[in-house]
Amino acid sequence: MLLPAEAVAATALIELVRISALPSKQGATFPGRAVAHWAGSGAADALALIESLPGSVQHRCGFSPGWGVRAYEDSLDLVLFEAAFCFRCHEVRLHGTAVPPALGTQFFDADSPPAQALLALFSAAAP
Repeated sequence: MLLPAEAVAATALIELVRISALPSKQGATFPGRAVAHWAGSGAADALALIESLPGSVQHRCGFSPGWGVRAYEDSLDLVLFEAAFCFRCHEVRLHGTAVPPALGTQFFDADSPPAQALLALFSAAAP
């Protein structure tokens, strides 16, 4: 999966979100509760796992993401990007100030070992 390289390099903190609904308007933050925060090597490891997701074709489910990550820069004021994952339709939607339109919608193999490892990481972090 492709992430905006400059944003990945500038990421100081990753926030894991248990998504509760779709945003009210396009480009808005996905609503949900933050369940974990990763900094340093934890953030780098999560980003590396996301980047290792193999591509796939679109599956139809209506896009109902359950998990999302928000990447923050050092000051924690600016969300560099947000990625919302739907493991049913194999779709990831990215948005944020650092996301070029070409990376906005991507598809990943949700049954692949990296995707299953990512889902396990997300699930283990939830209370």
